[in-house]
Amino acid sequence: MLNKKESRKKRHRSLRKRVNGTSERPRLAVFRSTRHIYAQVIDDLDQKTLVSAADIEEALRAATAKAPKKERAKQVGAAIAKKCLEKGIDKVVFDRAGYKYHGRISALADGAREAGLKF
Repeated sequence: MLNKKESRKKRHRSLRKRVNGTSERPRLAVFRSTRHIYAQVIDDLDQKTLVSAADIEEALRAATAKAPKKERAKQVGAAIAKKCLEKGIDKVVFDRAGYKYHGRISALADGAREAGLKF
């Protein structure tokens, strides 16, 4: 019997067979810990991280100090979208990393979409 973390890893491996980032449409990967949320845009062909954002960055930490986790996730989504648009990236493939598309994961995606990023 797999525990919760191993089950997520298994789902993530299965998902990664289908989700791949290119230079035209990089992969927006999400990691959710119990306290924080991280996002990075990755070009899998060159194996490089193009842009990253997290709620532990100084700019976001000051803006969302006492905000609930869902609101912080939305701010991270908006921040990553802003950074992507500055680099000329407007379309990405969303990699939810085996997490359910619910709660903080969907809030991050909504924040990125509202800021102008297309999935």
